[in-house]
Amino acid sequence: MDKFAVLEYFWKGGPVMWPLLFCSILAVAFVLERFWHYHKASKHTNLFLDRIKEVFHSRNLRAALEVCEQSRGPIASIIKAGLIKYQSSYKKSNELRQAEAEKAIEAAGGLEMARLERGLITLATVSNVAPLLGFLGTVTGMIRSFDVIARKGLNDPTLVAFGISEALITTATGLIIAIPTLGFYNYFTSRVSKMVLQMQETATWLMETLESSEDDFQPVK
Repeated sequence: MDKFAVLEYFWKGGPVMWPLLFCSILAVAFVLERFWHYHKASKHTNLFLDRIKEVFHSRNLRAALEVCEQSRGPIASIIKAGLIKYQSSYKKSNELRQAEAEKAIEAAGGLEMARLERGLITLATVSNVAPLLGFLGTVTGMIRSFDVIARKGLNDPTLVAFGISEALITTATGLIIAIPTLGFYNYFTSRVSKMVLQMQETATWLMETLESSEDDFQPVK
């Protein structure tokens, strides 16, 4: 199907095709943005975890913070937040330091989760709205067909066909937009769930490490 045929179908679809076009542009934009964001968020995650665990053996907070600063992603962010809070309260008891570090990790985790989920509500909305717009086009197309029948009868079937064509084109367009958008939404939701689980496992490991360390971490000077 060449571009001229696509344009022809677009004009035949009537005014409802414009909001459908907007939905398609919105879906493509957010799909591409989410792919890029998740790629950056998960890039070199395993390498970072290996490095941070290796540094933790030396109990050197400065080295651990440097590893976090050199890395990007939600896991590095939550570890950095926990370590900064743990270090800033070094005059307090180890129990209080751990509690404050845990709160900092939870706050950082909530922020990172919000960033991971950003845009997913838009994809979910498009996948729900696009078929409804398609059905709206079906209704307006059938109204046009029956209006022609009421005014001119069935003497010229081609006039009725225009309304039926509008109805079918908008329905098909709505489904064409909604089906892949829903697929991407489910895929991204699955990726977010995996990253959140990894964040939770990393946070648990960090708190267990801080708890077992007592006061043997070398402070940042």
